[in-house]
Amino acid sequence: MSTHTIPMPIAAEAQRRPTSLVATLPGIALLFTIGVLGKLMESVGAILRTEYHMPFPQIEYVLWAILLGLLVSNTLGVATLFRPGVATYELWLKLGIVLVGARFLLQDVLHIGGLSLLLVAVELLLSLSVMTLLGRIFRLPPKLTSLLAIGSSICGVTAIMAAQGAIDPDEEDTTTAIAAILTLGAIALFTFPAIGHLLRMSQQAYGMWAGLAVDNTAESIVTGSLFGQDAGRWTILAKTARSSFIGFVVLGYAVYWASRGQAAVVEHKALFLWQKFPKFILGFLAISFLATAGFFTKQQLGSLSSLSQWAFLPAFAGVGLRTNLKDLVGQGWRPLVVGVLGEIFIALITLGLVFWSYNHGVTR
Repeated sequence: MSTHTIPMPIAAEAQRRPTSLVATLPGIALLFTIGVLGKLMESVGAILRTEYHMPFPQIEYVLWAILLGLLVSNTLGVATLFRPGVATYELWLKLGIVLVGARFLLQDVLHIGGLSLLLVAVELLLSLSVMTLLGRIFRLPPKLTSLLAIGSSICGVTAIMAAQGAIDPDEEDTTTAIAAILTLGAIALFTFPAIGHLLRMSQQAYGMWAGLAVDNTAESIVTGSLFGQDAGRWTILAKTARSSFIGFVVLGYAVYWASRGQAAVVEHKALFLWQKFPKFILGFLAISFLATAGFFTKQQLGSLSSLSQWAFLPAFAGVGLRTNLKDLVGQGWRPLVVGVLGEIFIALITLGLVFWSYNHGVTR
């Protein structure tokens, strides 16, 4: 494996040091500027195609925001001034997810969410097993293999950073795993929608597939949204169910490495689970419960839907801004090969599971 050091991605940097609110403002402004420009490009494209009959590409704001972010990140770069604010893209993403809960009735959450939990359990078992096997075959460092398995089975970078403090890997293992997961997420943005259209998948079936198969939460939701607005909603539900397992998986690995004398012993396991549990899931369920109980008027539900789209704008822009193509190809070939082979397996297995549930009338 290559011995060079990979720059820590923006999201990982943010979790390592606290920042003041004032320090985040320039980056937040950059996120919203790029997000709004993406929305503007979508509108301009529609006008040019319909009114002026110009061959302007039909690209939704989701992809425009990512492309504009990529352009900035890989040409001008993200200056130090903007990095604290750009790192808040995950907060905007979680806020958007919470607000989307208003568009789900609780019975839908219980029905499809329960199915998602079942499918996620199967995905977790197979993903962890396959990634561990591939890591051994390609002779990756054991803790790097653990990080790749955790990241690919749960929620990408967030899961890796949660495990980083629990299993005490080398710095290079952490950055290599993050770079590999980000690379795979970037590939999914372009391959999954094409496959979904080729297979003529429904919005719900595709959305569940994207939520089950794509690792990083941001890339997963974007991948679903690129297929359609409804697909994006179902991706959020499936991905939320998947994220709920993060504490159990990280705890399992923490106990394993502690038993080998290579990590700190977890003394209070219940507290550990609560600390690792993604709290935004509770907000999602709370909003869904209120919507089901009729707490919101029709106009208020519309406003919440609009707010969720505004929250996703900076989140999608952040996906592009935090992706540096030079970093993505710099971690050596073996971790990436392990990731690609594992992701292909996971994508095929989850696709089969979704089609099975769809064909048996479990999904619409």
